[in-house]
Amino acid sequence: FFQNSAGARSTATMAAEGWTGEGKSQLDFMFKDECILLDMDDNVVGHDNKYETHIFCPERPRGKLHRAFSVFLFDEQGRLLLQQRAKEKITFPEVWTNTCCSHPLFGFEPTEVDSPEDVAAGTVPGVRRAAVRKLKHELGIEAEQLPIESFKFLTRLHYWAADVVTHGETAPWGEHEIDYILFIQAKVDLKLNPEEVMAYKYVSMPELMAQMMPESGQLWSPWFRIIASRFLVPLWWSNLGDTLTTQVHFDPKTIHRFDCTEEHMGGAGDASIWLDHEGRTEFGDVWLGQVATNGGKAPVTPAMKDLLASDRNNRWRLEAQE
Repeated sequence: FFQNSAGARSTATMAAEGWTGEGKSQLDFMFKDECILLDMDDNVVGHDNKYETHIFCPERPRGKLHRAFSVFLFDEQGRLLLQQRAKEKITFPEVWTNTCCSHPLFGFEPTEVDSPEDVAAGTVPGVRRAAVRKLKHELGIEAEQLPIESFKFLTRLHYWAADVVTHGETAPWGEHEIDYILFIQAKVDLKLNPEEVMAYKYVSMPELMAQMMPESGQLWSPWFRIIASRFLVPLWWSNLGDTLTTQVHFDPKTIHRFDCTEEHMGGAGDASIWLDHEGRTEFGDVWLGQVATNGGKAPVTPAMKDLLASDRNNRWRLEAQE
């Protein structure tokens, strides 16, 4: 059932043998890690490496839809832990964002691929395991400080964004994700991985609102802007205790869908408004339309990596195709 849609040797086997971030560059992870590819309804349709999954190009203007998670970790005072992504990151470097944003991966044992039944029950063990793995890798938080049952799964968000702020109007990189929202309150010790995170801070809600104003001059990830303005501040954080301990904000059935803000539209595939339109379907996106016409499986697509190039400042471009 699962297909590696780049048509090359899958790295999923290597992932299953044991994932470690030690000594790996950002490009190493882009080629090693296998993202979980999805259709419009969050059904698993295949897998592909992170590099190919995140390429925005004319053949797939929003890349390949894949599964992600966003962790919001609060301390005992109810302050939210934020991180600033490292400048070495290929997508969205140096932006401030929530505690941890990453991907559950294909090929692990125990699995990080959650089923529809896992989602409906709110257990999502695969996403929770991935969150523990990445919180250790990025922020040095030991698993013992993050009991897997302490993560509260709230809901899912479908969004996309081209990284034109970093790489220019024809950026070849972006995100297109169904994002699982995880809340946790814990006392943790941090040891930053400088390849992943360049800074961190704990903030109260008023402090966050002030820092997200345009005059602050701070850059924020597009997914965090959406989450903060539509859900975090008006709903989830306002009564953190209820959010963490009751089902008041638990919504496993809805996939909330949003286009990015105008500043993140475009890219090498010139992607524009889609999810905010009434009557949207998978055929509003090139790759998702191909999934639908391929029997609900990820189509085999040619590898694009040889068409990408970067400069010494980690700014990427899509080379002209002959």
